[in-house]
Amino acid sequence: MTRGRIGIFLLALLVAAGLVYGFLPRPVPVDVVTATRGPLAVTVEEEGKTRVMERYVVSAPMSGYARRIDLKVGDPVKRGQVMALLEPARSDALDPRSRAQAAAQASAAEAALAGARENARVASVEAHLARTEALGKSKFLSAQAVDQARSNAARTQAAQQAADYTVNVARFQLDTARAALVRPQSGSAADTLSVRAPVEARVLKLVHQSEGTVRAGDPLIEVGNPDTLEVEAEVLSTSAVKISKGAKAMLDRWGGNPLQGVVRVVEPAGYTKISALGVEEQRVRVIVDFTSPRDAWQRLGDGYRVEASFVVWEGSDVLQVPASALFRHNNGWAVFVAANGYARLRTIQVGQRSGLQAQVLDGLKAGDKVIVHPDDKVLDGVRVKVRSSDAG
Repeated sequence: MTRGRIGIFLLALLVAAGLVYGFLPRPVPVDVVTATRGPLAVTVEEEGKTRVMERYVVSAPMSGYARRIDLKVGDPVKRGQVMALLEPARSDALDPRSRAQAAAQASAAEAALAGARENARVASVEAHLARTEALGKSKFLSAQAVDQARSNAARTQAAQQAADYTVNVARFQLDTARAALVRPQSGSAADTLSVRAPVEARVLKLVHQSEGTVRAGDPLIEVGNPDTLEVEAEVLSTSAVKISKGAKAMLDRWGGNPLQGVVRVVEPAGYTKISALGVEEQRVRVIVDFTSPRDAWQRLGDGYRVEASFVVWEGSDVLQVPASALFRHNNGWAVFVAANGYARLRTIQVGQRSGLQAQVLDGLKAGDKVIVHPDDKVLDGVRVKVRSSDAG
């Protein structure tokens, strides 16, 4: 019986120990990162695109008919080289009904011309006769009769001139009617206007390549020098105020190695742009010049996409921790430090912040293990178990 009681007691003790162990708080698994000292840069990142510094849009100087442009995109052009040819505007082609009407009008004009010529011939005969009678009567009649004869001669002379003018008018009307029947043809070389290149450059875009009618001022070709590239980035106005002229810029995600640049201009005027979510944003254009060698970005062309990072602050020896370790505490910032298997709350003072890292001014030292992404189970004094550790 004694052995049985001892066995029951040991079993009960084992069950009680199991229950106590089961209800004990388990260590919370956490991920930790070591606080380190190193360089830190605060940047403003925006999408940008390349563009040629000096581009020229060559337009049609007059309305007319443009011949097909034989140039291709990328072709070099020299200053003064003929790039396009413009002819005078061509007349509209006549449909069968309009052509029949124009032919009838031409026939009517021919008949009117013939009638005018006959009237002119009659007037000429009458004028000649009146002059002859005036000369003959001047020797036998009185002065009054002679004056009347001369008056009749002058009147018939004027009628002859009027008939001649009528003939000219009929001839011009006939020419007009015949011109309507002329089929549209290409202009002669004397009527063709040459559009020439303003500078030595390359063709960037053919706006009007095929032949056709153009109006004065219509763009034909865009030219520029692709070796003179710059980067244009559209930055939020709240971020643009932090960027100054001469600031460093990193240009990445264009298909090659990262490139270096420097801010040349922060435009003083902003503009409103609708974002992809339909929100109105105030944007400012920031222009960047390449400082990397030309060989490093020679594959870039006009209108290529890049990711621009503008450096607004940087330090070479900065104590920093991941921004994911920070949380708000008593109107300030704090982190949890993993020390001897427990989580310890540390109130810290934060300085500059980049997208992923934050500068620590006070409250930590290099080598401290901070907990990243702490959840609601991590409290001050709670046992923790390091699940993963990153030295950086």
